[in-house]
Amino acid sequence: MKRTTIVAPDDLIDRLRREAAERGVSLATVIREALEAKARSWRPKPRSLGIGDSGRTDIARRTGEESIVPQPWR
Repeated sequence: MKRTTIVAPDDLIDRLRREAAERGVSLATVIREALEAKARSWRPKPRSLGIGDSGRTDIARRTGEESIVPQPWR
């Protein structure tokens, strides 16, 4: 296991310390578990996102104007 230093807001450290005390574990254990959970849930974004260009610049502004009308079954 390697040591590292983190910088976090005081209120976050206080919350983590309270959780550690309530659970009867060390602060390092709480932080390590949180890091492991985050690392397990992380997925890279598809590399294809953002590579296309429609040439239109008004799409994001017009999304509220679009209405999706379901087509009836034939």
